[in-house]
Amino acid sequence: MSTTEVRDQNRPPEPTEVGSVFISNYPPYSFWDESMVPEATQALSCAPLPDATLGLYLHIPFCRLRCKFCYFKVYTDKDNTQVKRYLAAMAREVELYAAHASVAGRPLKFVYFGGGTPSYISSGDLRILATRLKAALPWEGATEVTFECEPGTLTRSKLETIRDIGVTRLSLGVESFDDGVLKENGRAHLSEEIERCMPWIRETGFQQLNIDLIAGMVGETWSTWKKSVARTLELDPDSVTIYQMELPYNTVYSQDVLAGRLGQPLADWAAKRAWHDYAFQELEAADYEISSAYTVVKKGRSAGFIYRDAVWHGTDMVGAGVASFGHMSGVHLQNSPDWNDYLETLEAGNLPLSRAFRTTREQRLIRELILQLKLGRLDPEYFQEKFQVDILKQFGPTFRRLESRQLLQMDGGRLQLTRDALLKVDLLLPEFYAPEHRNARYT
Repeated sequence: MSTTEVRDQNRPPEPTEVGSVFISNYPPYSFWDESMVPEATQALSCAPLPDATLGLYLHIPFCRLRCKFCYFKVYTDKDNTQVKRYLAAMAREVELYAAHASVAGRPLKFVYFGGGTPSYISSGDLRILATRLKAALPWEGATEVTFECEPGTLTRSKLETIRDIGVTRLSLGVESFDDGVLKENGRAHLSEEIERCMPWIRETGFQQLNIDLIAGMVGETWSTWKKSVARTLELDPDSVTIYQMELPYNTVYSQDVLAGRLGQPLADWAAKRAWHDYAFQELEAADYEISSAYTVVKKGRSAGFIYRDAVWHGTDMVGAGVASFGHMSGVHLQNSPDWNDYLETLEAGNLPLSRAFRTTREQRLIRELILQLKLGRLDPEYFQEKFQVDILKQFGPTFRRLESRQLLQMDGGRLQLTRDALLKVDLLLPEFYAPEHRNARYT
């Protein structure tokens, strides 16, 4: 039995309850509002802020199946005609953005194809989409182009298409290598499909391969988790991203829990953190280094995560697709989450914005601080230079509270989270919120 397993057995239970845990933005989404859409429109019509980078996020909302833990806007019932209509609308959206003063002529730092399942769409449709997108916002000079994949949707020819459109970072949604866990959680693929596509991925040749794992899916045990970690190590990806399963309100599992009909026990947070920690230990022993609370990268390779780092450092980002969100000149903006409204608005030649939030300088400071804390460390000089704020003074009481709980180490100007803190970092971030944003629903 490993040291992590012993600590897991000795920890008090911490039930997994329904509600969002993972923090991706600030202020919380529940404060964004339709009344602020004119603020977004104004931001788009103005020149960008000096030194701001620009990225493009593309939401491809199609899946073969909907995972029981999934909380994203996805569809499993759209036919080929509907998929083509959606992709045409999304391309039109990027074209509209490219004509605005805040975007026109700016180089892209990154492109991110997220989902849903970007690899769900056909090679032909992908080439057509990429051609239109590149004509509007070229990405040949982008540092990183990421493409999320579900193993069962991949073929050798589709991988060649993905490579040919300029993808540099392939992110494979493995989640688990145990078929029982995959089936129970509603994943569309099984382990044989992972094994089938891996040689094709290697032969096609991408600059970076990332594998996603999820700790704590329903049915997970120490045995199944160790199996997944061991097989990940054997495949030797350039980076590995590990999430702890949460239960936002709009998932199948969440509704089952609230209705009292979930037939299997849920792993509690102590177990999920123990599994996460075990994976980190095994990966570190295999020459990976921790890059954030979720990601490890292989030493000596060029693996990184430009999209993450740019977002956590306040980049401008065009968010295209149904329900997608972006940021422009200090304004958060989000598209309509309704399929028909999204398509019809774009087909009428308008951006499908549904809500927005203009941030203050203080809110942007807090946003970057909490997101960068997910790296496990903070650089006070960065905040002094960008915001002219000494975070050691402004947030000193909060830092000292974390230090007293052995969650943070302060050594002069150096701020470093402990391993225990890193494994539950999202639970700590609200301690830095402004008073009006605490104890509010996140989404």
